[in-house]
Amino acid sequence: MMESLLSLRGKTALVTGGAAGIGKASALILAQAGANVMIADLNSEVAQQTAEEIRQLTGGNIEWVSCNILQDDHLVNAVNKTIESFNHIHILVNNAGGGGGGRESPDQISVDNIQRDFQLNVFAAWRLCQLVAPHMNTAGYGSIVNISSMSSINKSPAMSGYASSKAALNHMVANLAHDFGPKVRINAVGPGAICTAALETVLTPEIEKRMLSHTPLGRLGEPEDIARAVLFFAAPISSWISGQTLFVNGGGVQTLD
Repeated sequence: MMESLLSLRGKTALVTGGAAGIGKASALILAQAGANVMIADLNSEVAQQTAEEIRQLTGGNIEWVSCNILQDDHLVNAVNKTIESFNHIHILVNNAGGGGGGRESPDQISVDNIQRDFQLNVFAAWRLCQLVAPHMNTAGYGSIVNISSMSSINKSPAMSGYASSKAALNHMVANLAHDFGPKVRINAVGPGAICTAALETVLTPEIEKRMLSHTPLGRLGEPEDIARAVLFFAAPISSWISGQTLFVNGGGVQTLD
């Protein structure tokens, strides 16, 4: 019984931004739980390499598709290719996103920068939700997991566009739960500071020390920490949870204030 609560055997997952970082860790853990996985990523070369790596590690059915989430035809194609490859979609991980968090001083950026934050973090996610929900209803099982951020509830300088877009994502999730139930659940995971390639470009021992001073569990996060929360929401163990945002942050915040 316990194994079945986390089993994804016979299920198919589409993971955007699945070639590296949190997306790759999520794709791997879903495959380890038995799911077929379609990796959608802007970097086709790395997506292909990641698909092959996970295939070798798990023996699962792992495919990839080139996808720029800012282009609607790419989103449609990613969903269509998943259906063509595996016949169904049961799980969507809206991981791809981005923006100028930490570099958004209002006197230094334009409205185009803020629009791009919302295009990356809200509009693309909403569109993919719209595209996959009918397939999930047909399959009789659906779980959508959106990757949000602690910035959605933190208050920091030079973050107004990115942070507000992630806050909008949280509220979008809470509202779409009413539209998609009862067969399709939708939730979000809000990571704290995660040791990805992006963070490592700016992380120094001093910055890490300041971050950990507000972190009860005494370490920064790893992509696998977020992937485990993704698995929780994707699997039957969370079958009566929808419309929620779960913050995975070591018990605190990693701002530099």
